[in-house]
Amino acid sequence: MKILPERWKAFLIDLDGTLYHGTRMIPGADRLVSVLRAQKIPFLFVTNNSSRTPEQVAAQLQAMGIPANAEDVCTSAVAAAEYIAGELPAGVKVAAIGETGLLTALQDAGLPLDEDQPDVVVQGIDRNFTYETLTKAARWISGGARYVLTNPDLLLPSTGGLMPGAGTLSAAIQAATGAKPVIIGKPAEPLMNFAIKRLGLRNEEVAVIGDNMLTDIAAGVNAGCGTILTLTGVTTEERLPDAIKTSGFRPDAVCRNLDEVAGLIG
Repeated sequence: MKILPERWKAFLIDLDGTLYHGTRMIPGADRLVSVLRAQKIPFLFVTNNSSRTPEQVAAQLQAMGIPANAEDVCTSAVAAAEYIAGELPAGVKVAAIGETGLLTALQDAGLPLDEDQPDVVVQGIDRNFTYETLTKAARWISGGARYVLTNPDLLLPSTGGLMPGAGTLSAAIQAATGAKPVIIGKPAEPLMNFAIKRLGLRNEEVAVIGDNMLTDIAAGVNAGCGTILTLTGVTTEERLPDAIKTSGFRPDAVCRNLDEVAGLIG
């Protein structure tokens, strides 16, 4: 069995496609988390999904039988709020395009919401997105507001099939304004750096566990972390050679399922 580098002291774990599909837990997800807890290995669940709060994500995991607490969860919405509060000038006014997870994160970060003359437009998934929303966003950004995107996912899995993601909505906004957003979620680095800062470790001391070469594993590579690919979701064994060719990198380890991941760690 492959021996993990001694420098890996903690793990960032993707959710959809890694621990569950829709509302169904992937076999071994509960055992993997139990192994980490039993061995007192630090970890965080890291998700691009900006629609839900950490409390809601933890409740979903618990309902599937996966041990989880809100403090274990890092979302792109919380990381986006942290970015705006920490990297942009104090007192910036924010216009939000998104759902409960994003609005709650901004409120918790103490960021004032203002749709009249915002300094920043932060956008995530918004299943009530309309032409009026697009018009407002275009006017705000063309008027000088900075543009922050929670995550660039073009499509999302749902019970009825794929649906447009935050990145698809962003494509319309970018077409209307010519503006390129600051991207927070995977495969960009800010979400990863936010989670690693919460762990209190250096990037090279953390490894990413995920099912998607072009988001999870790419985010780990971009952030200077270790990477473990699990063939439970997007990147299957058949798709792996093409994913390696497209991305130009290889994961540090590849596991066929979550019990292999648990065995590798344990």
